[in-house]
Amino acid sequence: MIERILFSAEHEAFRDSFRRFMDKEIAPFHAQWEEQGYVDRAVWNKAGENGFLCMTMPEEFGGAGADKLYSIVQMEELGRAGFTGIGYSLHSEIVAPYLAHYGTPEQKARYLPRLARGELIGAIAMSEPAAGSDLQGIKTTATLQPDGSYMLKGSKTFITNGWHADLVIVVAKTNPAAGAKGTSLMLVERGMPGFSVGKRLNKLGLKAQDTSELFFDDVRVPAENLLGGAALENRGFICLMEQLPWERLQIAIGAVAAAQAAIGWTLDYVKERKVFGQAVATFQNTRYTLAELQTEVQVARVFVDKCTELLMHDQLDTATASMAKYWCSDLQCKVMDECVQLFGGYGYMWEYPITRAYADARVQRIYGGTNEIMKEVISRSMGLGGK
Repeated sequence: MIERILFSAEHEAFRDSFRRFMDKEIAPFHAQWEEQGYVDRAVWNKAGENGFLCMTMPEEFGGAGADKLYSIVQMEELGRAGFTGIGYSLHSEIVAPYLAHYGTPEQKARYLPRLARGELIGAIAMSEPAAGSDLQGIKTTATLQPDGSYMLKGSKTFITNGWHADLVIVVAKTNPAAGAKGTSLMLVERGMPGFSVGKRLNKLGLKAQDTSELFFDDVRVPAENLLGGAALENRGFICLMEQLPWERLQIAIGAVAAAQAAIGWTLDYVKERKVFGQAVATFQNTRYTLAELQTEVQVARVFVDKCTELLMHDQLDTATASMAKYWCSDLQCKVMDECVQLFGGYGYMWEYPITRAYADARVQRIYGGTNEIMKEVISRSMGLGGK
């Protein structure tokens, strides 16, 4: 296996620390959380107490000023363990960075320290019942009122962390006639009149992830809750496009970690399981299948590590991130399918981690922009225009 050179001794020490946290605060409860459809809020509070949230945010706002490799270690460990109910990465590396990059000084001071402590749980609301990957097609509107506030009206669906969310970045049209150029990002807080959380969605996988519908029925959003203030009114789409490469790389990082974990579980199983008087691992089909899968996962890991290096130098472009997202999530689903097959009938039993990983993997090819959209982005970067 190719030695990874991304991480320092400090990163690996953090990996050990976070693993101990998972063993104590997550592993004993995750199956229960899958049954109830959401994680207990205490796991957010405990993460905040231990400094595991918003680590890359500046120290003045409650973070540790750490580099993104610490967050990547966390993503890899959660992916390796199959703890898909834990929404730390979206909270810390999608929601918080929007505030850090685009928020006014007042917005940063008001929200980031509380996000870092786990007092607030963050979500971002992009997808709508009729607008998933097509962010330009959103219908939610935020209409400017005479007093300078905005009247927010619409609904969102498939919102990760939506059930627990205390702070939601809502993508809305402030100038519907301008299309994408009329999009803004609104900071909506739990308790605002007219903001309600719908049912938790009953999904194929990610059973412990509290994915919900959100409704905005004439929510009056103060002017100070327009992300970035007046300077960023109608510039929300640009902000979204700037942050999507990092979001898509996060999907690829989790995909590779989960795929490698699946190979590990399968190796252990086929060495122990006997068929026709011999271990499943001794059959040529088993050995060749696992050799092929390990080769492909190694290739994916090297590519993702290279993308991470580019990210650390602010050189990761949209097309390359799209390649990583689509390729690695496709591979993740392939690995899970092949590994389930090697488990035989037990691969279809929910108590086996490979079964849950198989169900969890499928959405990776959908969220963050479907893989078909990724191919469209890549083809356009090659000068191949579409309609």
